[in-house]
Amino acid sequence: MVTKMMTQKPLNLFTIGFAGKSAADFFTRLKDSGIKRVIDIRLHPDSQLAGFAKQSNLSYFLKEIVAADYIHLPELAPTPELFNSYKKLGGPWVTYEMEFLELMSERRIEDKIDPGLIAGGCLLCSEHQPHHCHRRLVAEYLKAKWNNVEVTHLV
Repeated sequence: MVTKMMTQKPLNLFTIGFAGKSAADFFTRLKDSGIKRVIDIRLHPDSQLAGFAKQSNLSYFLKEIVAADYIHLPELAPTPELFNSYKKLGGPWVTYEMEFLELMSERRIEDKIDPGLIAGGCLLCSEHQPHHCHRRLVAEYLKAKWNNVEVTHLV
């Protein structure tokens, strides 16, 4: 178990989605933000639809282009059932949001994720905008639990 950050120094957390962005735009946004690592929270990080953001290539691109590390944290992804109910079956966002936040609470991510890993990190998923995306939900959840998180969405 990881203890929560006791300092009041702000913990900077970024989020980004790769859809709707060229590789140049995506990597430039990351580099310009000064992030230390990309935290991949996708359920399917090696999907053929991921293009330049496919997990098997992303670590190399991030190291070479951004000088950033890569980590995949599947505990911050939805379950396959939850993902399918929203994405494939067209379930309502409000239901997905409620169930996803319950999942994060059940997983107790605020106690299991090292704040040092999140600090200066960027949550990655596919959605272009954060409005209907689980990366925003994770960021807001951690902000509420840790009280010192500053979130910036790279859109």
